Amino acid sequence: MYAEERRQLICRSLEIDGRVTVAELAERYEVVTETIRRDLDTLESSGMLTRVHGGAIVKRTVDPEPDLPTRLGTNTAVKKRIALAASRFLPRGPLKSVLLDAGSTTLELVGHLDGKNLQIVTNALGIAQAALDISADRIDLLPGRVRGSTHAAVGVETVRALSRLHPDVAFIGCNGMSAAGFTTPDVDEAAAKTAMVNQASRRIILADSSKAGISQLVAFAELSEIDVLVSDTGLKDSYVHLFEDNGIEVVRT
Repeated sequence: MYAEERRQLICRSLEIDGRVTVAELAERYEVVTETIRRDLDTLESSGMLTRVHGGAIVKRTVDPEPDLPTRLGTNTAVKKRIALAASRFLPRGPLKSVLLDAGSTTLELVGHLDGKNLQIVTNALGIAQAALDISADRIDLLPGRVRGSTHAAVGVETVRALSRLHPDVAFIGCNGMSAAGFTTPDVDEAAAKTAMVNQASRRIILADSSKAGISQLVAFAELSEIDVLVSDTGLKDSYVHLFEDNGIEVVRT
């Protein structure tokens, strides 16, 4: 077995179990413990796990979730490039439906909707307003409790409304992406994102490379549930391989 293949399997074990031990991995793959330690050190340097005594755990972050104004002023040039690259996945033809998740990167996508015959659905106040500003006349704003930090509608009513929809494509943001899946720190926002993933015909994640290797509190989608990831050139090859091995088309811009 090649080292890269073994490391991919280690990441998958972490995704399932949350932690791995050197002794168990050495026995499973029939190698010496020093080989496993080198594997774990390499994966940690790539940001894919956190080393602990005797093994490793899924990498997590305890950084507070930035509010929307802060995110709107962060990595703006990168987000504009991601939105431009993502715009080629907008559906064409007769009236199509597009679901836009709340987020600073998905907001950048609105500028690429002008002139397209699209029905827009969103849980974000800012995205609905931006769509109105470009004269879009088919906009549905989902109901629910609006979170102060993200300006996103969440909760039971949001999930219930999403369960009745079948959008052609959903563009979704995340706070973390790793072998553990796509994650976010808030339970209610995760529930809304999961409903988007479940109901859309095509699921596209928009996320800059700073989200790679981060595992937040709540997973809203497994890697295998996402069709496309649009990120930037800072996304390391190790993550590209991880995502592509799970069937995700990765676009780096």
